[in-house]
Amino acid sequence: MDDPGASKPMLFSLIVPVYNRPGEVDDLLRSLAAQTDRGFEAIFVEDGSTVSCQPQCDRYAGEFAIKYFYKDNEGRSIARNHGIDRADGDYFVFVDSDCILPPDYFERLRKALELCPADCFGGPDAAHESFTDTQKAINYAMTSFLTTGGIRGGKTSMEKFVPRTFNMGFSRRVFEKTGGFREMFSEDIDMSTRIRLDGFKIALFPDVRVYHKRRVDFRKFWRQVHVFGMSRITLQLLYPGSMKLVHWLPALFTLGAVAMIIGAFFWKWMLVPLLVYVLALWIWGIISTRSLKIGTMGVGASLVQLTGYGTGFIRAYVWKILLGHGRDLDQEISLRKGK
Repeated sequence: MDDPGASKPMLFSLIVPVYNRPGEVDDLLRSLAAQTDRGFEAIFVEDGSTVSCQPQCDRYAGEFAIKYFYKDNEGRSIARNHGIDRADGDYFVFVDSDCILPPDYFERLRKALELCPADCFGGPDAAHESFTDTQKAINYAMTSFLTTGGIRGGKTSMEKFVPRTFNMGFSRRVFEKTGGFREMFSEDIDMSTRIRLDGFKIALFPDVRVYHKRRVDFRKFWRQVHVFGMSRITLQLLYPGSMKLVHWLPALFTLGAVAMIIGAFFWKWMLVPLLVYVLALWIWGIISTRSLKIGTMGVGASLVQLTGYGTGFIRAYVWKILLGHGRDLDQEISLRKGK
């Protein structure tokens, strides 16, 4: 007979916003059905999709606790908050719909929280063996210490660890204090910043990882990181002083690469630093991915990441800060105060 005074084990509520991704959701559901720790519920919030993932959710309804909700399209942050409002968990866990969880994800998460209780937590992402070569190359660019991806790969030396919604969670108490996500680019960085400013403890759990598919081609990847670069300026306007040297590096690389290429027309040795860096990317890419092809593609992905983010950063910095255009500061301050 159960002890009525015994504490119940913590319940995790996995919340996933979805927009026209039934195939990816099916892969995620398959990984949830294989979890060794069943102390979770999965909540899928369809954010105005024209191609529903409800059939996929219904197919797994008998294998683990699952909830499906459909709402009009308002953005992924509002979809996440919609899921939180309907969740029963002690902790809310967030992954993207293009993620796959290792079978021991929740088992590792539970152990990590028991050893190191935290109000908010996050973990790294990696490429699954089933991913395409392009996805693996993009993963290399986003996690390599030779780019600005070291922090996402589980290293904290570049800046304070900032959980991202491809693998992030926080307690119900955090939600009650912060009010949840705000609809904006880099909403996860904004959320993590508000959590830290409110005095909550944030922990990195390096062994609690997910497999993240990311973008399927370099063109879409460039557009994504370009927006990331622009949103860093918005975050600086919201939180003055939050911008660190690491956030400038892609812009400095982009400007430096352009200067070296132009300078090479007058003195060929100007290209040497750039070529040495590309060579380092290539060698480390081959070593870390154990593939000549993926390592070579990783060079291209890394250059796309750096120049995409760098040009977005420069564009927004000039427009919003130097010229004072775009979203004005009053709007930034209003957003910061939650108005």
